[in-house]
Amino acid sequence: MTHEDDADREEPSPTVHEDDADREEPSPTVRKGGENVKMKPGKSGKLKYGTVSAIMLVLVLAGLIALNVGAQVLERKKGWRIDLSFNAIASQSPETVEILKNLDTPVKIYALYRKGDEDAPLMELLDRYAAASPMVSWEQIDPAMNPVLIRRFTTDSVTPGSDSLIVWCAKTDRFRVLGPEDYVAIGMATETGSYTYTGWTYERSITGAISYVAREKIPRAVILQGHGEMDQQTLSSFETMMTDNQYEVVYEDMSDGSYVPDPEDLLIFFSPLRDLTETELATLTSFAGKGGSFLFTCEYTDPISDMPNYAALLRSYGFLPREGIVIADTQDSSSYYNGNQVWLLPVMCPTDLTLDLIAGGKNHLLLPGARAFEAPGEGDRNLTTATVLRSGDTSYLKALNTETVSIEKTAEDPEGSFPLALEARRITTEGYVSRAFIIGCSAALADRQLYSMTDSRQMMIRIAEFLLRLDASDLNIMPREAVRPSLSVNSSAVGSLILVALPLGVLFVALLVLGPRRNS
Repeated sequence: MTHEDDADREEPSPTVHEDDADREEPSPTVRKGGENVKMKPGKSGKLKYGTVSAIMLVLVLAGLIALNVGAQVLERKKGWRIDLSFNAIASQSPETVEILKNLDTPVKIYALYRKGDEDAPLMELLDRYAAASPMVSWEQIDPAMNPVLIRRFTTDSVTPGSDSLIVWCAKTDRFRVLGPEDYVAIGMATETGSYTYTGWTYERSITGAISYVAREKIPRAVILQGHGEMDQQTLSSFETMMTDNQYEVVYEDMSDGSYVPDPEDLLIFFSPLRDLTETELATLTSFAGKGGSFLFTCEYTDPISDMPNYAALLRSYGFLPREGIVIADTQDSSSYYNGNQVWLLPVMCPTDLTLDLIAGGKNHLLLPGARAFEAPGEGDRNLTTATVLRSGDTSYLKALNTETVSIEKTAEDPEGSFPLALEARRITTEGYVSRAFIIGCSAALADRQLYSMTDSRQMMIRIAEFLLRLDASDLNIMPREAVRPSLSVNSSAVGSLILVALPLGVLFVALLVLGPRRNS
């Protein structure tokens, strides 16, 4: 056989059996528990475990995201967030809850804050208002980006600015603008004699504004002008306080003769210095005859003896001002404030006007320089006059003239307890009942600092309710504390307990986890 024959010869092909082609490769085996266990080809236990872990991780993350979103919705829409701040600044008082419960008119609140500059406690409180009543809604607005809205709520006396609220009711078309100055209460530090911030009044201001704008009819307090009375600038704090308590305050000048008072309004004379004309006296007499009511204030320096028509109006209610200033006796330290004998701490007498104040402990007032009145007499069946405030039992009356050089008591000075405020009811010839109140110190009712230091704000609102025959409506919402209370021995007990409980808790959990492993 030649080599060419060998070259042409083909190599034999390997024999392949069909059964062998269909036969699977043997699966690898692993030794487990003394037996050979086959593993399925193409699958790994490690891969299966990683897939399940990834799925579980995704599900946990999705659950946490849903829980976070749901919690935010419940916090914002349902007010479910617990206020754990030391002063509960975002919580609502029962007075607010009751007002929101009875609110039947939609109220919109615009919060004029730029993004990133929000007042966090205020925003949280607004969420709670919206959650508490479907009639209240609010929206954050950037004032720089919404000049049309700012112009819509701008008046001659008010211009909404940054960091303020606009509370508006479309039905009444009434609104109120609240600024940072409306959120704080001011008080005097007795140790230093200086004024300081004592609390936050977010809730009182917002609730008062909501009640004011949604109220169908608002009682009016008319401050008369034209006789040298205190003007609008001087009475700005009084006006704010009254509007905060759902009163409309307007100023009317009687000197031109065009103003005709409405008997449903309250007329206020804030210490006039010039007399009424005969025409004005006739107008006011007609007003009183139809059941109109008056509030009078006067100072110890007012020349009432030179104003016969005005004095006649006062006398018709049994009000007879005395000349001079009331001085407290140095021996009666409870009747004056901080060593100043002319800063009187009056005694509140029980009358139908003051019974609620006395029962609620709201009888602390301060009269910095007061005028006295004659004690009310028996009167007649048509006139009833009563003392509301009086000075200490050993106070005295000092006449002020060019010869007065000292407030020290002399033998000529009348001594006793003097009426400092009076109330009166008079039945008119037309059959109506006209009411009046007078106080010998205007600052007691109109000074903003005294609103914070004393109960003069509550007193003024109660006077207005008495004169207008209204039910009690003062928002007795206490300011929230502005400064965190100092730590004491008792206050550290909870913290010490937590410091001990935390490591003990970790140790207990560790024992639960490691105990079974040690025995395995």
